Amino acid sequence: MVEIKGIEKFSSRDFPGHISSTIFLGGCTFRCPYCHNSQLVLEPETIPSMAADYFLSYLDGRKGWLEAVCFTGGEPLLHEDVENLIRVVRERGLLVKLDTNGSFPDRLEALLALGLLDWVALDIKAPLERYREVTRSNVDPEKIARAADLLRGSGVKHTFRTTAVPGLVGKEDVVKIGEWLKGAEHYLIQQFVPQTTIDPAFLEVKPYGRAELEEIAAAARPYFGEVRIEGD
Repeated sequence: MVEIKGIEKFSSRDFPGHISSTIFLGGCTFRCPYCHNSQLVLEPETIPSMAADYFLSYLDGRKGWLEAVCFTGGEPLLHEDVENLIRVVRERGLLVKLDTNGSFPDRLEALLALGLLDWVALDIKAPLERYREVTRSNVDPEKIARAADLLRGSGVKHTFRTTAVPGLVGKEDVVKIGEWLKGAEHYLIQQFVPQTTIDPAFLEVKPYGRAELEEIAAAARPYFGEVRIEGD
């Protein structure tokens, strides 16, 4: 079974409308400099893994009130056998949400085809032409485009979301993302958090103020059914 690196036992935010737990899986294909899960991305082996039997007992011990499980990272689809972990959750009658960066569209397609996902949040890091620059990786932008297309045609609830980072990802980028994903129902603009960032220089970056985030959101609204801001 996939190694679980952490668990947030109670959340009413990650799967709105349902009581959920969030499962953290280690490792990632990207090296976004502003990412605040640096240890989980860069050194997952230094984080103790949760025993499989503990995880199963955790799920079974919350039967009757736990409604959903969210898989996040890192990048959950980095793990080939994540399907097995998702099945364990689904077998217990729980809803499943997946957070992904879109770099494994084939695995995403398989999970969607199997009907194992109830909700997917796809992190859109930047306009496609800036992906390698922003993620500091050799990602193929066409994989990201395919992941987005898969979701849009899947019939599964999904959200596209972008972290707004001063000096790196701003209003012009969000407009280009809007032009790319025009007509999508849900778009979330996330506030950058300058804590434990992969690139220490981003610890000194001051997040956008609320008024600036509202301006970015306003620029995105012509392209999406709903645009929300998460974070202060």
